[in-house]
Amino acid sequence: MTRPLREHAQIIRSKNAGPYRLTFDILFRDAETFRRVWESEAVTRETVSRAFGIGSNQITSLFPVPMGNAIKITLRRPLPQGAVGESDMYGCQQHTPLLDLPVPDRG
Repeated sequence: MTRPLREHAQIIRSKNAGPYRLTFDILFRDAETFRRVWESEAVTRETVSRAFGIGSNQITSLFPVPMGNAIKITLRRPLPQGAVGESDMYGCQQHTPLLDLPVPDRG
């Protein structure tokens, strides 16, 4: 049985990391939830790249931040910030594909 990441995380957000990258923060209420999700391997380069429909080489970093009960992800923007056709100048609406990442429930 799995539940979506949004049911495990307290906050899932995105923002600019300069004009060519987006960064994502997945923040958990407590260390136990953070540890359980991180150890489940639900959030990996492969699962994130599938969720966004991009190559895993577009992900420039993905790492845990245990002191903050968080997972941090950075990826290349599909278009530079402010380019013609770019639709989210601040990068704050790009986190949606992460909401439904399946996370295994404890057995």
